Amino acid sequence: MDQAIALYNQSLEINERIGNVQGIAATLHQLAIIYTNKGEVDEAIALYNLSLEISQRIGAVRTQTMTLRRLGDLAEQQGEYTKAISYLQPASEILQRLQSLHAESVSASLDRIIRNS
Repeated sequence: MDQAIALYNQSLEINERIGNVQGIAATLHQLAIIYTNKGEVDEAIALYNLSLEISQRIGAVRTQTMTLRRLGDLAEQQGEYTKAISYLQPASEILQRLQSLHAESVSASLDRIIRNS
């Protein structure tokens, strides 16, 4: 995983150097996934939040919705159900509007959290 992190950091530097803002958001998202898998949740959340901020600013809807979903999943795992709902609700709405294949699974997660909270 350390090698993957190093390579994503290189990718991040290249995207920053060439001004590829969408690439920066996507790379931050991928780095967050790795940190989540390493169990470094605080670092992952920080990276997801940076990715979300950038993707919202530039209108990168796919990255935005997937990041909202991941943040919602992490919040649920931490027992922060209100926060999970605040992330999953907009992700679900966007995915339904786009008629995405992911809409159903996000909606199911949201429904489960609402039922159990």
